[in-house]
Amino acid sequence: MSSNTFGKLFSVTTFGESHGPAIGCVVDGCPPGIAIAPEDFVHDLARRATGKSRYTSQRREADEVEILSGVYEGKTTGTPIALLIRNIDARSKDYAEIAGTFRPGHADYTYWQKYGIRDPRGGGRASARETTMRVAAAVIAKKWLKQTFGIEVHGWMAQMDDIVPDMPEGAAIDFAIVEGNPFFWPIAAQLPELESRINALRKAGDSCGARINVVATGVPPGWGEPVYGKLDAELASALMSINAVKGVEIGAGFASVAQKGSGHRDEMRLDGFMSNRAGGILGGISSGQDIVASIALKPTSSIPAPGRSVNAAGEEVEVRTKGRHDPCVGIRATPIAEAMVALVLMDQALRHRAQCGDVRDVRPRIPAHRPKHHT
Repeated sequence: MSSNTFGKLFSVTTFGESHGPAIGCVVDGCPPGIAIAPEDFVHDLARRATGKSRYTSQRREADEVEILSGVYEGKTTGTPIALLIRNIDARSKDYAEIAGTFRPGHADYTYWQKYGIRDPRGGGRASARETTMRVAAAVIAKKWLKQTFGIEVHGWMAQMDDIVPDMPEGAAIDFAIVEGNPFFWPIAAQLPELESRINALRKAGDSCGARINVVATGVPPGWGEPVYGKLDAELASALMSINAVKGVEIGAGFASVAQKGSGHRDEMRLDGFMSNRAGGILGGISSGQDIVASIALKPTSSIPAPGRSVNAAGEEVEVRTKGRHDPCVGIRATPIAEAMVALVLMDQALRHRAQCGDVRDVRPRIPAHRPKHHT
């Protein structure tokens, strides 16, 4: 299997399967001198983890990071950083009955066609368990981005099934509320409705999809390439690589179809941009505005409701998926989406510094936002 490495100058290679002895990653190209310790990974890995609430899969992994290389006396050395997490709560027996069956909506059939062999335990390499290492690697990226540029990356759930946040369009997100509930939802008063919907789906043996929004603040202008290394293209590719993602939007996204050019374009004044429908990227290069991206995640395919399929013997069969699964994979997707945005931004920052580090103080510099009291 190739294509397990992401990024050019700041690259991340992940390895391991859902029910193997461990999962891990190698981070290469990290600048030296960044203070990193195992406890730095605890917060974000806990945000992504299963078993933290009754609304996700009840698989309970400690997700304790072992730093095997690239860090000396608590600081990165500039050499490859190897991170390892042991799997301690795999239940492979849950998949014994479907080892020879292609579950509908899963990668079982496509892996079988590509490799002629597959690991059926929890989806093997196709499992969302792999994203744990993306989140771990992004802990380093987030720390460097914040220390070096003041960049912060935050996400929230912007839709679950047909439920959307009850708030005015363009209203500021209170991330204290987002971080205070298991759905990463921005409106506390709607949490009972989300809980009721998830409970109803679980009782019915069904699932639903979700939308996750991510914003990166403090990104300076100039990052990205004008043709093949466009910042928005690399963000789209990175976000699309997350399990269950079937759509990516940058800025206004598909809403742009119904907009007119006079309304869509982000007009500028010396005291700031007047809107941000481009999502902070113009011509593949960051504008200095907030980077805004959204992902759409499909409904979980691992559901107990029976479904028709085919097995490896070429027979039509009925499939009932057992085991521990999420009624909505979007509930855990926020830290994963944040991770991919952070990894892209760090890679782009290093690439920009390598080519254009001598470009200084280009004027005029337009602020990201106009003061609200201006018209």
